[in-house]
Amino acid sequence: MAIAETKSDHSEGMSYLETVPKRLVTLYLPLLIFLVVLLFPFYWMALTAIKPNEQLLDMERVSPFWTWDPTLQHIKKLLFESNYPKWLWNTMYVAAGATALSIIASVLAAYAIVRLRFKGAQTVGGLIFLAYLVPPSILFIPLATVVFQYGLFDSPLALILVYPTILIPFSTWLLMGYFKTIPFELEECALIDGASRWQILTRIVLPLSIPGLISAFIFCFTLCWNEFIYALTFLQSVTNKTVPVAIVNEFVDGDIYRWGSLMAGALVGSLPLVVLYAFFVEHYVSAMTGAVKE
Repeated sequence: MAIAETKSDHSEGMSYLETVPKRLVTLYLPLLIFLVVLLFPFYWMALTAIKPNEQLLDMERVSPFWTWDPTLQHIKKLLFESNYPKWLWNTMYVAAGATALSIIASVLAAYAIVRLRFKGAQTVGGLIFLAYLVPPSILFIPLATVVFQYGLFDSPLALILVYPTILIPFSTWLLMGYFKTIPFELEECALIDGASRWQILTRIVLPLSIPGLISAFIFCFTLCWNEFIYALTFLQSVTNKTVPVAIVNEFVDGDIYRWGSLMAGALVGSLPLVVLYAFFVEHYVSAMTGAVKE
């Protein structure tokens, strides 16, 4: 009887979607608005990247939302007449290196806090997360002094060593939440069988934590890819710059903005992240859900 009532309530609750007008108002219209708001920046970047120079600022005779004379001159100039491929490589190199260091440190810290159960572990976990709340604009001044004293100024290696200071706290907190979802009984059985902590971490915990690791990787990689303040402070040479800093510095001459090249650089620079999210979005969502659940 209870099952029948539950099915009846469920069917009545979803009945508002059976008619086309109600589906249009409650489902398709909000989804359309969301898609427009989400995708419009990419459309605007792509449109500006293929517009001729004479149409970029002419809003009276030319429609700002379309062009009938597309051109690839901005993309050609970006890829073949500037150091953009080098900037893209620097960004990839820095993001991959800093992300690898951050994930390794975060895994070790999160596992120690969650599983070793030492005195004050929860306090340490809270303090690590509070470190994430410190604004980077406050830290870059003392970090600049350290980088300069070690002779790493104007080197991508400086960013690889500095970025983990803002990546490790959040990644550790995220992995702590995910490690808590793994049954501790699995580790107890492994300890009884004579496995060491390192073997448990590498052979049991990490394989079960793939979604959490992917989520932490996406977060770290995205933050490194888009970071601006540290890259602007620690890198000076044109060939050593990353994409976010380089396209702003090299395609702006005083009060003259080369919008075509700027938008082309922003569009090409965002494509790797779009591909990354497209492939791993399910793992990212599941890992965030697991972390919040704990």
